[in-house]
Amino acid sequence: MTGTQKYLPIIAFVLLGVIWGGNYIYMKMASKFIIPTQIVFLRVLFGLIPIFIYALFTKSLRWSHFRHIHHFFVMSLLAAALYFYGIAKGTSMLWSGMAGALCGAIPLFTFVLAVIFIHEEKATIYRIVGTLIGFIGVAIVALPPGHGLQSANIEGVLYMVGGAFSLGASFVYAKIFIKPLNIPATALVTYQLALALAVLSIVIHFEGMSNIWTNAHAAVGLTIGLGLLGTGVGYTIYYYLVDKMGAVTASSVTYIPPVIALIIGAVIVGEPIEVSDYFATLLIFGGVYLLRRKQAYKKGQIFD
Repeated sequence: MTGTQKYLPIIAFVLLGVIWGGNYIYMKMASKFIIPTQIVFLRVLFGLIPIFIYALFTKSLRWSHFRHIHHFFVMSLLAAALYFYGIAKGTSMLWSGMAGALCGAIPLFTFVLAVIFIHEEKATIYRIVGTLIGFIGVAIVALPPGHGLQSANIEGVLYMVGGAFSLGASFVYAKIFIKPLNIPATALVTYQLALALAVLSIVIHFEGMSNIWTNAHAAVGLTIGLGLLGTGVGYTIYYYLVDKMGAVTASSVTYIPPVIALIIGAVIVGEPIEVSDYFATLLIFGGVYLLRRKQAYKKGQIFD
């Protein structure tokens, strides 16, 4: 193995964290010109292109897979349409940095649902404490200390929480119904994005969607940054990391995007991120860390 090959997974790991960390500012920019459902449609459309090409290149797609299309449909809702809509709507109502921080809580929702629906998932003391700490962080974002209900954008936080809950539910659903199928991950993502695109084509209206092309920065950010890179290339890199590093290590990449989102929001864009917001982010990280202690990983658990 050459030096470049040795460090390629590490480079890919950092690159993916940066790519995903930029998703929130792209959604925020696009929300000034089009509505959240249209953001989701274009994200899925441009994200599907590289995933589909990669799936064809690796010969992952099979006609025989379509006997499981009902499972792919559920995943298209939980892991794509509903998840993307929740965070797009929430980001349009919040500072992009705080939207990114809230998405760091996704593993908390995954754990709660896993304990309820997966028999082998155990609620250890570390996991219970981690979940409580993480949700305290979410609560601080929703209602910062010293601020009243009138100044808090609880609706935006609820949309972010709803999106995180949907993605968390997708992990549990995949554990129960998708993993036993032994279908390549690239094929699964291709199917779920294609079905999500089909659903979105039916339920959204396209009037005014052309407004995104009136601003070059928003258009490039949405189509290239959020779609091609954040969704298509991002998922491709993620499954490369799962193959090279293992699922547990690869999933740790979710620590990077909230930090990148905060940096972009506070330093580059100039969003007014407060000290309590950084503290809340640390609480969310701390909660997720406790969930992912080595004692929490046993054969058959959700992150295996």
